[in-house]
Amino acid sequence: QVMVIQSKGGSVEAGGSLILSCTAVANTYSQYCMGWMRQRVGKKRERVAAIDLDGDRDVADSVKGRFTISQAKNVAYLQMNRLEPEDTGTYYCTVRWGGWAQWVEPDVGDWGQGTQVTVST
Repeated sequence: QVMVIQSKGGSVEAGGSLILSCTAVANTYSQYCMGWMRQRVGKKRERVAAIDLDGDRDVADSVKGRFTISQAKNVAYLQMNRLEPEDTGTYYCTVRWGGWAQWVEPDVGDWGQGTQVTVST
């Protein structure tokens, strides 16, 4: 059994910051990557950022330079700076087992409950 536990999101004004955390709880911790996908109104679900146990990262162009992903043991953090209204959406943490090839897949792995991020003008 695997549990993916997400922190609460929040509501901020444009230009503000939020930090999200995600904790993976499993019987064993083999090679994996974990990160966030988001669902914005009127758009397809998209990858935001992910990190693996070696510290290698994948960050979407839409948030590069504003969002930073990091990890400590089985906890990942998404530091979101200079937030924009377009960042508003539901953010889902996912944990993917078996290497980076799994990160590009839409529906595999384990998922957190999702959290709402709202950025106002």
